[in-house]
Amino acid sequence: MDTARTTDTARILVVDDNAAIRKGLSVRLRANGYAVSFAVDAISATAALVTEMPDLVILDLGLPCGDGFVVMERLNNHDRLAGIPVIVLTGRELADNRDRALKAGAVAFFQKPVEDGQLLMAINKALYFPEGRLFVDK
Repeated sequence: MDTARTTDTARILVVDDNAAIRKGLSVRLRANGYAVSFAVDAISATAALVTEMPDLVILDLGLPCGDGFVVMERLNNHDRLAGIPVIVLTGRELADNRDRALKAGAVAFFQKPVEDGQLLMAINKALYFPEGRLFVDK
């Protein structure tokens, strides 16, 4: 069976409580052929992960009802979800958050705002060349 993904079938869950960020990411990701869905807090993110089984998650750390670390912990503790790559895109300070996010399983960490090219490169690496972690930030 051929398991190779194509961008038109890759599903990305964007988890961010900021409507402008969600809209901007939606436009950019859909323009590049990705299917996009959204969650606005840790509770809706957990539900969306289970029901939608996305191929990749773009996750903000500063969320209502539990932060992004709570979402990553739930993802890692769920057998069906543990392999889904997570790219952290946050406004939080780099210092402790980058190391903590990477230790929690994130494949990439970016501070907002992020350049389209950097984000798309990280998405492509996570989806199509998942053999290693990628660290990219400003």
